[in-house]
This record gives sequence, C-alpha cells and structure tokens, in this order.
Amino acid sequence: MAAGAPRVFVSHLAGVPVFDPNGDQVGRVRDLVAMLRVGGRPPRLLGLVVEVLSRRRIFLPMTRVTGIESGQVITTGVVNMRRFEQRPTERLVLGEFLDRRVRLVETGEEVTVLDVSIQQLPARRDWEIDKYFVRKGKGGALRRKGETLTVEWSAVSGFSLEEVGQGAETLVATFERLRPTDVANALHHLSPKRRAEVAAALDDDRLADVLEELPEDDQVEIIGKLKEERAADVLEAMDPDDAADLLSELPEEDKERLLTLMRPDDAADVRRLMSYEERTAGGLMTTEPIILRPDATVADALARVRQADLSPALAAQVYVCRSPDETPTGKYLGTVHFQRLLRDPPYALVSSIVDSDLVPLAPDTPLPAVTSYLAAYNLVSAPVVDESGSLLGAVTVDDVLDHLLPEDWRETDFHSEERVAGGR
Repeated sequence: MAAGAPRVFVSHLAGVPVFDPNGDQVGRVRDLVAMLRVGGRPPRLLGLVVEVLSRRRIFLPMTRVTGIESGQVITTGVVNMRRFEQRPTERLVLGEFLDRRVRLVETGEEVTVLDVSIQQLPARRDWEIDKYFVRKGKGGALRRKGETLTVEWSAVSGFSLEEVGQGAETLVATFERLRPTDVANALHHLSPKRRAEVAAALDDDRLADVLEELPEDDQVEIIGKLKEERAADVLEAMDPDDAADLLSELPEEDKERLLTLMRPDDAADVRRLMSYEERTAGGLMTTEPIILRPDATVADALARVRQADLSPALAAQVYVCRSPDETPTGKYLGTVHFQRLLRDPPYALVSSIVDSDLVPLAPDTPLPAVTSYLAAYNLVSAPVVDESGSLLGAVTVDDVLDHLLPEDWRETDFHSEERVAGGR
C-alpha cells in the first residue's frame, strides 16, 4: 500500500482472498500477526496467517504483501508453505485483540476493542497497528448503547496484561460468513481459553455445526467447559450420529448425565446409535434421513429436499416407508433419487417411481462392505434396514470418509509439498 493510503481495519481483512501476481489465488486471510513493543511504540504488524487451499495455515510476511485493496491481498508470489506456529512474543490480532477490554489512558475508563486499524509506514514496507475502534461500557445491554470512538494506540493501556473473561462477540462476527469447517479450523488454532470464550458466544445451532467439524479432543474439551444444560442443548442440535460419537468419548457418568438432560426423543436416537458397533452401518448412520409415505407426491419430496439444513448427501434421495414416517419406521418400500424427482411431474406419487431393486444395508454391515456398496452403486447415501424391514437410518458418504481417513485428518494437511522453499 502506498504511503498516505487510507488505513485498513482488520475486520475487513478476515477471509479475504490472497492472490499472487499472476492472479492465482493462494488462500484466504485468517488472522494477522503482531508483536508488542516496549517504550509505548505501536505494535509492529509482522504478517498474515493465510489458510491455503489445502487448509494448511502459513505465515505470509508483510514484506511480501504488495497491495491490500478492493477486498483482496496481493503478494510477491514467494510463499513459504511451512505451517504457521505462533511464537511467544507474537499476538494474533483477530483472535486476541478484538473484544479485549482495555482502559483509556486519559480517563481510566474501561472500553472494549471492536476493531483495529493498520497502516504502512511512509517509504517503507513495515506496517504498524495505529488506531483502535472502541466502545465504552463493560458489555451486555450497555455495550449496544455505549459511545464508540477511534483512538490512537497510545491512548489505551492493557494489551500487555493477560486478559480474564475476554468477550468474543466481534471475533464471532468475523466468522459469520464462514462455513462451519472453516470456523472449526479457526477454533482449533486458538488457545484453549480463547476457544472456550468463542464457543460460549456461538448460538447452539452454530456451535453444533462447528463441533461436528472439530477433532475429538477439541469436541470433548469444549463440551466439558459448557454448563450441562447448554451442553445438552448443543448435543440435541447436532446430527444424532455426531452426538453419539462425541458422547462415546466422555466418561460414563458424564455421558449418562447429559443424555438424561436431553429431550427424550433425541436421547433415544443417540442411545440407539450407540448400541451399534462403531465401524458398522448402524454405527455410521444418521437417524434423520428424508422419509415420505407412499401417498406423498413428487412436489412433497422436492419441498423436503429443498430444506436448507440438509446436507447434500441426505438431500440426494428420499426414502419411502409405510407409517410412521420417522425412524425406526414401518416397512421400508424403497428409494427415490433426486434426479428421478426432477424428471417426473409434481403430482406423481413417490410410490409410483420408487426404486425397490437395490438391497438395503443391514445395521451390522462392516465398514469395508459399506464402502464397497456405495462405490459399486455410485451412491452418496444408502438406507439401513433391520430384519423386520424397518428403516433405521441412512449412511452417507461423508460419514464413511470420516472413518476411512486417518484419525487426525482434521488436524493435518491434504498436501504437504511446499510451494517455495525457505524459512520464516
């Protein structure tokens, strides 16, 4: 950025794409790295934490940033693909500065940091944090009504102190447009203290979606720090198979206590899933596929498929069963695939276009056989039916992949090669 250019507020950088000089996207900005300095000097901005396409987080020095404009960052093209590791003297601006409570030097009044601005020094490639956008008041109802103002770095104190009870509202706001997988990745790289604060600030449904994408250790850590009533609410909001997997990692007494606090219907689904061996169709399945009665129409099926909270795998087909139309149901009659729904008139009954030739999976079908079944028939989801012919649930390809990949796949990169060798 040229000298004298307008300052940049860091909240506007969260998630923006990073491009090399040829216009190829390198990744997206996930945080900024700053170093506090002595003598009242503004913090120096060292670089950006960039999440590349393989989900690896790398460090991009500000000396290699040639432009920040129009919602994008341009680099020199020389990028070290080594994983970013935060050093003791470094601070993450989005993760640690936003929502922090500090004091105005002049009055001693407590304020909350809502945003931070950065600016390039004249005739140099160095960057500094120069101003803070703050709100007066301690939070809660007063936070919304408090006066906001922009102040110089030197006008506040408190960044060198360990924050206790730091809020997370502004950081959560930067996550608003991110997919649950990306929020989970961001949470995984925060400190345990900050991770708990952000989890507490997310609503139940959002936290449930994020938990489903986190490694098991992080899931157990977060659920263990929530109040039991809220932990039960979050478990209810999770897909039953993911909730069952999480509960299976908890001590027996904690598991039973949370199941008791859950709604009886939700707890019953989870208990049923936990009764199956983990690496079988019963242990992998979800108990909430789309189920229709034989007299439902194509229009009814398409309306169900359009529900926004359904995963693509579950929306790819509907299962036709006699009443009741929830698992475990009456007799399973067959499957109608999404493409068939698009080819037939809206008034047609699903019972007239059902595919009943495909033999469903039994709940004790082992994982290798489930994998072969999906691959052989080119399916992204398959019904699980018991000996009496009742639909128990559906196995989706994403759950199968979760169990085929290494246990730590969420914490490792899809690719390990470096784009350009070099050290930080």
